[in-house]
Amino acid sequence: MSADTGKPDTIVLIHGLWVTPRSWEHWVERYESQGYTVVAPAYPGFEIEVEAINADPSIMDDLTLRQVVDHLSAVIGALPTPPILIGHSAGGALTQILLDRGYGAAGVALNSAPTEGVLVAPLSQLRSTLPVLKNPANRHKAVGFTHEQFRYAFTNTFTEEESLRMYERYAIPAPGGIVWNGVLANFEPGHHDAWVDYKNDDRAPLLFISGGEDHIMPPAVQRSNAKHYKSTATVTEVKEYPGYAHLLPAQEGWEEIADFALTWAVAHAKGEATAPVGG
Repeated sequence: MSADTGKPDTIVLIHGLWVTPRSWEHWVERYESQGYTVVAPAYPGFEIEVEAINADPSIMDDLTLRQVVDHLSAVIGALPTPPILIGHSAGGALTQILLDRGYGAAGVALNSAPTEGVLVAPLSQLRSTLPVLKNPANRHKAVGFTHEQFRYAFTNTFTEEESLRMYERYAIPAPGGIVWNGVLANFEPGHHDAWVDYKNDDRAPLLFISGGEDHIMPPAVQRSNAKHYKSTATVTEVKEYPGYAHLLPAQEGWEEIADFALTWAVAHAKGEATAPVGG
């Protein structure tokens, strides 16, 4: 928290799968222009440019969600004040996990991947993830999208020209193991990497923002995820934007969403974050 205002002065932007921190480039500029310190950390090994990753995606063949969570925990834990966490897609699930561990003053999950126990899986989501899930061998390799597959999953409301531009600028393969393990966790006993305590009264406030036309993480997934939270001591809300696809941070009109997310997070931020688990 800022010592002068008592409000968060730092924002951490957490990217999802099939993209890198570059996908936040517009949000970084907008928030920094408002005086915030903005951190957009990469997953371990993703610190290089999109073009370099596409040239050799093997760096992510065996990356796990736990490794990503531990890496982000270290980054956020080293910050001088509790930040606002904003995550997109898998970054939304990571935001939920980090909040559950005591990190952050408030969190926003955009078109969020679900945390463990959310069983809603619309057909459009299954079609979007089929390039990974169609082959169990993909659990140990990086799997990319063709432009046609990317457009269906990420940019289905974009023009063909704009979708291709987004694909060339942002798209990379994803660690197949993270996608597969997210599915299998709901059918195997015990807690897994994407588990959160839905009854955690100490968790910072959380907002789900959902694009109404999202194929890979449709609004039904966000609503179901939000309903799993049972605590009455903290805030969990859902906001839907009709007409928006999955790549919401780069879609025309993103400014309104970025401003709403920040305004909500500042208004609901905890005055004092809890001590991070293990931190």
